[in-house]
Amino acid sequence: MKNLFDIKDYVVVITGGTGVLGRAIAEYLSLNGASVIILGRKEEVGREIVADIENAGGRCEFMKTDVMDRQAVQANCDAIVAKYGRVDTLLNAAGGNMAGATIGPDQNFFDLDTRQFQTVLELNLTGTVIPTQVFLKPMVAQGKGSIINFSSMAAFRPMTRVCGYAAAKAGISNFTAFMATECAKKFGEGIRVNAIAPGFFITEQNRSLLTNPDGSYTQRGQDVVRQTPFGRMGEPEELCGTIHYLMSDAAKFVTGTVAVVDGGFNAFAM
Repeated sequence: MKNLFDIKDYVVVITGGTGVLGRAIAEYLSLNGASVIILGRKEEVGREIVADIENAGGRCEFMKTDVMDRQAVQANCDAIVAKYGRVDTLLNAAGGNMAGATIGPDQNFFDLDTRQFQTVLELNLTGTVIPTQVFLKPMVAQGKGSIINFSSMAAFRPMTRVCGYAAAKAGISNFTAFMATECAKKFGEGIRVNAIAPGFFITEQNRSLLTNPDGSYTQRGQDVVRQTPFGRMGEPEELCGTIHYLMSDAAKFVTGTVAVVDGGFNAFAM
């Protein structure tokens, strides 16, 4: 029997791949034989990641994009298909938050900035829909492909403060289930759509929320660790195995699921 986890020569596209998590995932996949294309806005950071991965023996390139600009994403897709001939996996990792879409401890609901709330919804949710529409087309043409969206712990329960982000990520989980059915019914079982829901990992986006300048946990960070049975934050590489599984033939009968990687955070009830 063949190795069901073999991803050698897979063509993998990662939106938002210049962040802490995207970088770790890109490095892991490329060193396991995949050709990885990072799409993002931070060109300097992207090229630095590519250089590091190539120096380690992996295959990776960076393309500048804006996931909210359909023409830009389509141009990326056209260039990738022209060069590699196919797209095997799309990881929709682009997203983010804004201060106005959150409600701080000294604020209440009336302080919510609905313009920034809308921006966060669009970046996280529409910024997943557009790349999905674009990169799904070559997958349908080749009869096989895997899309992995990025949900969140905030999709399972409405956490305090992150009002806009939580609403967007709940939408991602719902969209994932919708697309799994849509693709299977209309394009066949070769197209699978799943999501991963990371627990708490220190990234540039949440570092100041979860840690103090000296590296110790803030009150918010302490609350997270207390809620996590493993008693710690996650390490970026701890997402890689689940993503590897979901994109490989080992998950050939898996679609429409949200895989939780959280050290037990979502299971803990007391």
